[in-house]
Amino acid sequence: MADTDTQVKGNLDQFNPTDWKAVSLTYVEYPKGDFLGFILAWFSLLPFILIVSFITMILLRRDLHTAAFFAGLLVNELINIAIKHLVQESRPVRGRENLYTEYGMPSSHAQFMWFFASYFALFLLFRLYKNYSLIEDVWKYVCAGLGVLCAILVSWSRIYLGYHTMSQVLVGVLLGSILGALWFLNVHFLLTPLFPLLASSLIGEFFMLRDSTLIPHVLWFEYTCSRNEARSRQRKMSSRKSQ
Repeated sequence: MADTDTQVKGNLDQFNPTDWKAVSLTYVEYPKGDFLGFILAWFSLLPFILIVSFITMILLRRDLHTAAFFAGLLVNELINIAIKHLVQESRPVRGRENLYTEYGMPSSHAQFMWFFASYFALFLLFRLYKNYSLIEDVWKYVCAGLGVLCAILVSWSRIYLGYHTMSQVLVGVLLGSILGALWFLNVHFLLTPLFPLLASSLIGEFFMLRDSTLIPHVLWFEYTCSRNEARSRQRKMSSRKSQ
């Protein structure tokens, strides 16, 4: 037993001189006992939830427009990193023991979320199929409003939790909104006409890429296709059994 304790202590001692560094990409702190800070800390993780959701949707659905949307988010993030290293403005320090080495201008969280909210709202209002239904129109505005609300909460969380200054967040908001709108115009006018060619190419067929631009209601289309195929196969099985 003593030999085991000595071995464990020896293994721990070899790490003592090392300076440990957290993965700050998903590392969020909030004041202990602060319920609002706790809620905002979770909202601060929303960009990473969206990234995982995008990757999952692309792998499962293979939709070209979803892939183009996600590509825009990646370009937006690269621009943010480039500006941070160009400006090199430090993050605020509020009595924390941990000092952050990453630059703070502009806020990547704010820029990411406002890119998403800007693109998402434009897609809902101008790109999504219009069937002149009041309920559908209200639903579009509600979803667009929820996207903006999430962007506001994430931006506020970065200020409230002391990760960014007001100016760093506002610059991120402005950049994200502008880049999101510009990327939407790029996808709508330049990339969308190329989707049919890419989907029908050898690469598109190999990866089973989809172009659902002209399909008015993708979920309903997939539901009816699945239902009709299931009924057709059921009839074939029934006819074989009766023979």
